[in-house]
Amino acid sequence: MSRVRMQISVSLDGFVAGPDQSLDNPLGINGERLHEWVFPLAVWRRMHGREGGAVNASNAVVEEAFANVGATIMGRNMFGGGPGPWKGDWKGWWGDDPPFHTPVFVLTHHARDPLVMNGGTTFYFVTDGVASALDRAREAAGGKDVQVGGGADAARQFLAGHLLDEIEIHLVPLLLGSGARLLDNLPTDLQLDPIRTIGAPGVTHLKYRVVK
Repeated sequence: MSRVRMQISVSLDGFVAGPDQSLDNPLGINGERLHEWVFPLAVWRRMHGREGGAVNASNAVVEEAFANVGATIMGRNMFGGGPGPWKGDWKGWWGDDPPFHTPVFVLTHHARDPLVMNGGTTFYFVTDGVASALDRAREAAGGKDVQVGGGADAARQFLAGHLLDEIEIHLVPLLLGSGARLLDNLPTDLQLDPIRTIGAPGVTHLKYRVVK
């Protein structure tokens, strides 16, 4: 059965990006440190066409997170290119062959033609909200799962709308102090049922089922 699921790295004090995000520093001050646990992994290196890498408990978590994904949804901040109307020919952070290999639906207030990339990734730009993006992603996924990415605003919209089936928080022992917080201003009736906890070097993986 198709699921809507999210995975996201979060600091110990609750931020998914540091302060002062910009085109030159998209994750803000120290924000990239939230992902230092994943970059050395063998599975991550393999996904990006590289060899070698570390093997620990996080490898299986990452493999599971990307398995059976038929479509992806992300916010404008995760796709990048700066706020406001589109400038130039921004194609995302990932080069000509992004690692998604699925249709990707980007939440934005500014319309843009679909962007066809190498490797099976096509970016579609959705201007009529998360529910519309989810409907389109489900159809494109063809019965596979829909993966929801960041940034924080997109993640909160899916949580607040009770649109997720599962969320996995990669909790990193890092204090950012300020930035983009994940769990602000969410409805108090949001219930998360713990599925599992996995400890690994530099991160603890917390997986929850969203109670509908």
